[in-house]
Amino acid sequence: MDGIAALYDAFNARDIDAVLARFAPDVDWPNAWEGDRVVGHAAVRDYWLRQWDVIHPEVHPQRIRALPDGRVEVLVHQVVRDHDGDLLADTEVLHTYTFSRELVSRMDVGDPGGRPSPGVP
Repeated sequence: MDGIAALYDAFNARDIDAVLARFAPDVDWPNAWEGDRVVGHAAVRDYWLRQWDVIHPEVHPQRIRALPDGRVEVLVHQVVRDHDGDLLADTEVLHTYTFSRELVSRMDVGDPGGRPSPGVP
């Protein structure tokens, strides 16, 4: 769980390589911005680069907790702006990580109330 906050720091700094180094090669990632999911490092990289061309998301962990099944749940404060700095979203989102051999193998996005939620990362 110690590395989770570092993942968010790297994401917010747009350091894709640092984030992907902590992901399994076949990571299953939500494409919450456009819908659907992406699989693998190349697909996640492409998704983020396309996203960052249009919007500027930042996510900051508020709470990190281990779940009994080994997953890790992170409550994040998510702020999304356009490139002019105009606020598009300011909300709390729930990220749930699944791991394989200490690497992130999957991430799911939901809202803190338990409903599926559109999220950007």
